[in-house]
Amino acid sequence: MPSAKPAAGDNHVRALMRLAPYLWPKGEVELRIRVVAALLLLAAAKAANVLVPMVYAHAVDALAPKSGVGAAVTVPVALLLGYGILRVMSSLLGEMRNAVFAKVQARAGRRVALMVFEHLHALSMRFHMDRATGGLSRVIERGVRGIATSLNFLLFNIIPTIVEILFVAAILWWMFAVSFALTMVGTIVAYVAFTLTFTNWRLAFRRTMNQVDEEANTKAVDSLLNYETVKYFGNEAHEAHRYEDSLTRYERAYVRSETTLNMLNAGQAFIMAVGLTVTMLLAGSGIAAGTMTVGDLVMVNTYLIQLYLPLNILGFAYREIKQGLTDMEQMFGLLEVPPEVRDAPDAVPLARGAGEIRFDDVRFGYRPNREILKGVSFTVPPGRMLAIVGPTGAGKSTVSRLLFRFYDVTGGAVSVDGQDVRGVTQSSLRHAIGVVPQDTVLFNDTIRYNIAYGRPGATDEEVEAAARAAQVHDFVLRLPEGYATRVGERGLKLSGGEKQRVAIARTILKDPRILILDEATSALDTRTEQEIQTALRDVSRNRTTLVIAHRLSTVVEADEIIVLQDGRIAERGTHASLIAADGLYAEMWRRQAQAVAAAEAAARAQAEADLDRPRADRLGESVG
Repeated sequence: MPSAKPAAGDNHVRALMRLAPYLWPKGEVELRIRVVAALLLLAAAKAANVLVPMVYAHAVDALAPKSGVGAAVTVPVALLLGYGILRVMSSLLGEMRNAVFAKVQARAGRRVALMVFEHLHALSMRFHMDRATGGLSRVIERGVRGIATSLNFLLFNIIPTIVEILFVAAILWWMFAVSFALTMVGTIVAYVAFTLTFTNWRLAFRRTMNQVDEEANTKAVDSLLNYETVKYFGNEAHEAHRYEDSLTRYERAYVRSETTLNMLNAGQAFIMAVGLTVTMLLAGSGIAAGTMTVGDLVMVNTYLIQLYLPLNILGFAYREIKQGLTDMEQMFGLLEVPPEVRDAPDAVPLARGAGEIRFDDVRFGYRPNREILKGVSFTVPPGRMLAIVGPTGAGKSTVSRLLFRFYDVTGGAVSVDGQDVRGVTQSSLRHAIGVVPQDTVLFNDTIRYNIAYGRPGATDEEVEAAARAAQVHDFVLRLPEGYATRVGERGLKLSGGEKQRVAIARTILKDPRILILDEATSALDTRTEQEIQTALRDVSRNRTTLVIAHRLSTVVEADEIIVLQDGRIAERGTHASLIAADGLYAEMWRRQAQAVAAAEAAARAQAEADLDRPRADRLGESVG
């Protein structure tokens, strides 16, 4: 029987428990001192705030006509000065408290954001393939903001307001009558009960609004990142319609959320108005009976006015904390997602070797009911080149993902230099492998940063040496800002060939013992492909190289070629032996050769047409 889903309240308690370490950071003496100082400043500010109405009441009573003229002037002036000093102290101490606690709050947000960021990078590729990046960034953004909000409101609004209410109720009971305290407590209980009940009811509307907002943001980010594809198909109106659909649903959710918020505010205002009216009627009766002075009336009124704002903030703070805890709950939920691929408890760094790759009866499927690789076995000796070709969907790129250990095999074993990749640390394994992918994605930073990403901390000389080896140095020098040129989102300011050269330079700088070329030139034109192939031959020299290719012309020089079909090895051998066997590889080679011949014929025809057109124009002019 499946376990019951935790209640929302339980999740909120868990979220609060997760906040505890950030309220009292372990090993951070300075931050702990700041927490204590903030609490002391808070207590001092509230004490000053509670004394303000009492001093004000005495000043009002002292202004009544008395026999001593000096006393009639001196005492009220002193009391009014004290009233002003207490007001200033209350505000000043509150601002000092905020300033002292700001570093604690900022540090908490920083640590949690970093923790979530690191955890997301530790999660498997499957998780990131299933989630949208825009939605994830929004969850983290709201979660970090929720931590700051919850810390601020809990420590400096909710708890202080409750304490102040209790102090005021005790003072009114002690100085006047229990009816004042009961009225105060009754109003507060009704206010809090109404606020909690109504807020819990309307929280569903807020969650819906957040969900639709996340969806709209994801669509916007995805569309803008793929703006070139949008342009190719002329689908700007379609994208705008999709985005508008999400915005329309967000609008409806927002209106429902705001309408229920207005209903909540109206109910809170009504309860407070009733409480204020009853309390003032009691005070008026006391004056009429001679048991209270005008100063007492002013004091009661001032206390109620002072409490009205924090009590109103209490409702707002509860709503904000509730929302903050909901946002934190979503963010902490990411931390609870376990990595699919973990280092074994006894994992060791990959031993320095020559770079032999072995797949032994490897089976794997992205879904349990659909196997992609079905018993694949091969060995790549150190320094040799193995090419993997085959129809689309045969499982070629899956091989490289298993070698990187983005996924674990479901059967068989993958080993590097005799070590099963499941028994070595992921960082050491990936440090030993370099890759030039088909779709090179660059960071929205400088060319220098993107090349140096292969080995962070590399000197400028090392970066430029790698660029020369990748035949991109001269191109970079022709740019106005040289290596400081920013490449744009995902490298869109560079052409496909330029991006590939940067990717090759990055891999050269990494200096891996194993190189993976995952259809590294399939998206390039023939001329650019030939230029890139020259650079790839240089970088793969003396390295164990695994080439995953669609264009067979790029694998002719491979020491061995494997043809995958339906997840199995259909053929293997050198280019010459596979052509001679006249099997699947030979058929693929003929089809591609025919396609290339047709493309070249079309290009020649177009070139001849371009040459003939001006000749005809000249003939026409001569006849005229």
